[in-house]
Amino acid sequence: MHRFSKHPNKLSTGWCILARRFDSSGPTSDISDVSKKICKIMMSSPAVTLHTALDQNGIRVSPEIVEDVLRRFENAGMVAYRFFEWAEKQLHYTHSVRAYHTMIESLAKIRQYQIMWDLINAMKRKRMLNVETFCIIMRKYARAQKLEEAVYTFNVMEKYDVPPNLAAFNGLFSALCKSKNVRKAQEIFDSSKDRFVPDSKTYTILLEGWGKTPNLPKAREIFREMVDVGCSPDIVTYGIMVDILCKAGRVDEALDIVKEMDLTICKPTSFIYSVLIHTYGIENRIEDAVDTFLGMEKNGVKADVAAYNALIGAFCKVNKFKNVYRVLNEMDYKGMQPNSRTLNIILNNLIARGETDEAFRVFRRMIKVCEPDADTYTMMIKMFCERNELEMALKVWKYMKKKHFVPSMHTFSVLINGLCEEGDVSHACVMLEDMIEKGIRPSGVTFGRLRHLLIKEGREDVLEFLQQKINVLIKEPLWD
Repeated sequence: MHRFSKHPNKLSTGWCILARRFDSSGPTSDISDVSKKICKIMMSSPAVTLHTALDQNGIRVSPEIVEDVLRRFENAGMVAYRFFEWAEKQLHYTHSVRAYHTMIESLAKIRQYQIMWDLINAMKRKRMLNVETFCIIMRKYARAQKLEEAVYTFNVMEKYDVPPNLAAFNGLFSALCKSKNVRKAQEIFDSSKDRFVPDSKTYTILLEGWGKTPNLPKAREIFREMVDVGCSPDIVTYGIMVDILCKAGRVDEALDIVKEMDLTICKPTSFIYSVLIHTYGIENRIEDAVDTFLGMEKNGVKADVAAYNALIGAFCKVNKFKNVYRVLNEMDYKGMQPNSRTLNIILNNLIARGETDEAFRVFRRMIKVCEPDADTYTMMIKMFCERNELEMALKVWKYMKKKHFVPSMHTFSVLINGLCEEGDVSHACVMLEDMIEKGIRPSGVTFGRLRHLLIKEGREDVLEFLQQKINVLIKEPLWD
């Protein structure tokens, strides 16, 4: 019927060729040798001796190397900061704006706000601050549901010699809307129209915010107001409106918008088609999903990874995994490399179906093609823990560390819970201490479970030691 249903099952010949083409014996990353060396030292050295370890290896850094290392250690804010401090003292080196921004994001993620503001003050002295700096801070505060702090950041820009403009105003709106605080955003919008004249982007941000609430009537109201004040919807606005309608189950109405777009110079994008394909997948309308994908190509819109991922997700939903592998073959044929999202969609669906052996086979093949992310590792470690195969979970963990990937809080939690389930309390304590050393605060559930086991075993001294470490992490920099 369709070209996706004409080939053999499982990991077919083309997919095997694809896997060999990106064999792990070859380079799997653009990371430089110096970055690799630094990452290895940072993974193995305690935070308090990191400066000494880096000095002893005679490492020289460039802005590109520092940016790359900071990006890879985004989940380990305090370790990253130790490296950031060390790099700043090196001869013939100056931090770039991007390095500062990456470090600020990393510190905000672990709520080390005092150090974050210290960096902002340092940037002010060097005249490096810009609107994007404050947009990052607003985003991070909003994500942590610290709304007053997000608004304060916007209001304090003037004092830092960065006059707030419409881009900053939109940044505040975006931060509030993406953190599901659209009502607060609307309140500020309604009271600030005299100060800033909203543009298409402002309305589009609000539109997306009401769509996520979800509140379709309010989203429609914002769309109408946008048109009435003379702000023409652009391709992003149309894409968001299509997404809102699809999530509200009004696919036919979304299709009307797409047809309307075809009659204007604003043609549908791959994103818009991917939203439609994804929606058809959720509704088990696989024929419509495939027809939409083929129709996209006929209309001259080149499919990107997001569109392929939507199609793969649609096939997974109806358990047509033969077709999934054929889509992967076609991606290879067209030179389109899968990403971690591709991998996670397939793994999540295989694990949900109980096909854990197949999930592990796919994992082993696809890590030769694309870099796993935190969700990938968390998924695989959780799968093996639930199968009571702790040894395999630890092998995945070892592979992750070999790749210099710093685990997220969720990845740590999954393995610590798995160790607790197996009664390996000592190993769980070592993992928790490693987690704290990297500046990652454990969740209350994870620590509570370990606490219960330590009390049960009469190891209150270990519990007190770990509690003190957590308290230090919350209140101040780990090494002070």
